[in-house]
Amino acid sequence: MEKITILHTNDIHSHLENWPKIRRFLQSEKINLERQGQTVLTFDIGDAIDRVHPLSEATNGKANIELMNTVKYDAVTIGNNEGIGNSRSQLQHLYDDATFDIILDNVVDGEVDSRPSWATEYKLMETAAGTKIGIIALTAPFPMTYEMNGWESNQIDTVLPALLKKLVGKVDVIILLSHLGLGVDRKVAQKYPQIDIILGGHSHHLLKSGEIVNDSLLAAAGKWGMYIGEVSVELENHNITQKNARVIETESLPEISSDQAEIAGYRSLGESMLTSEVITNLPRDLNTSWTQNSELMQAALKAIELGTKTDIAMLNGGLLLKNLQKGVVTKNDLHQTLPHPMRVITVKLTGYNLIRLMQEIKKNRSFLKKFPIRGMGFRGQLFGEVVVDGLTEQENGELLYHKQKIILDAYYTFATVDHFMYIPFFPTIEITGEITINGKKFLRDYVGDYLKMEFSV
Repeated sequence: MEKITILHTNDIHSHLENWPKIRRFLQSEKINLERQGQTVLTFDIGDAIDRVHPLSEATNGKANIELMNTVKYDAVTIGNNEGIGNSRSQLQHLYDDATFDIILDNVVDGEVDSRPSWATEYKLMETAAGTKIGIIALTAPFPMTYEMNGWESNQIDTVLPALLKKLVGKVDVIILLSHLGLGVDRKVAQKYPQIDIILGGHSHHLLKSGEIVNDSLLAAAGKWGMYIGEVSVELENHNITQKNARVIETESLPEISSDQAEIAGYRSLGESMLTSEVITNLPRDLNTSWTQNSELMQAALKAIELGTKTDIAMLNGGLLLKNLQKGVVTKNDLHQTLPHPMRVITVKLTGYNLIRLMQEIKKNRSFLKKFPIRGMGFRGQLFGEVVVDGLTEQENGELLYHKQKIILDAYYTFATVDHFMYIPFFPTIEITGEITINGKKFLRDYVGDYLKMEFSV
């Protein structure tokens, strides 16, 4: 009987407070199991990086790759934070120093119509006992967002049949690294029984004992490095006879005396690097509020209007996490205020649909003000008040565009963040809007440019 153990992480999102324990476990577990004669494979399933951490922001994720090198991953795939949380150039060079393979099967470099130079189609591995293993990988397709940087993301069913055809009959075990989410993983398992094991991520699902779907084993380790996944496989004559999954709670692992200093050091280094970049010198405080309009909110709205050449903008108060104090403002200050990896979008709507959108905002306003929203780029606590610039509502309920009546069949363009496109509260944006994603900068970069212009150093 042959034994193979798979160690896996997913959706760490730069929660480096868990990294020392994760690193030690992955290193020691691999050594211990290999001493017992087992084959040990180690994978990450994407979103290891998140720009909410100052070190990830300051190094464009390269510091995360250095940390990952220390545990000798066999292969990883990308999540949306790697794929669309970086500019084209940043992603092209993110893995320059990686000592592991990056597998990705549904993203194409649109500029050359081929797989990205930093990715491989699949990885073939062979155990000491001669079992052949094929590893493939898919990430959540966000067509509009990938396209803004010259990538093309393909749907699963357009790539999997041909990919599996290349491996079936040539390998004994097929493993899918899936940054697709649990719902999609279940559908993949139902449709493609050739896949033996699906290691999941993206939806932050925790499968403490795994899940069997159509004889495929689904495994996932939650979010933020709170758990580490371990899959145990037993084989006879290169055929799987048993496969089981478990997770190890990171908090339960032993801490050593140097851990807290190491964790603090990552944050301190990142903040130091960001603090070295001065944006402007404010003559006064710019305060913010989650529940009402504020001077900093007005600056943010003007920033995206100027940056996108529009004269209507809307943002939510929960985006602005801290006031900006009088005096020198650095990139670190701006990052602490706006840590969200959000892109700015413009949306073109008819006057009729613009009025309908404002009705959606009005309907949801009181609920959203205290709503603890999570994900889709948001790194704050509460959604907060929706503040709109360029539109006003009269006492009689009539909506005005810069004091003019809105013409129902005319077109109007406003600026906001891509978060508004993904959340379910304002369906008019996605259903009827002509959306353009401005992919080269984040919201905080627009605000920084505006502050630099308004209050030059």
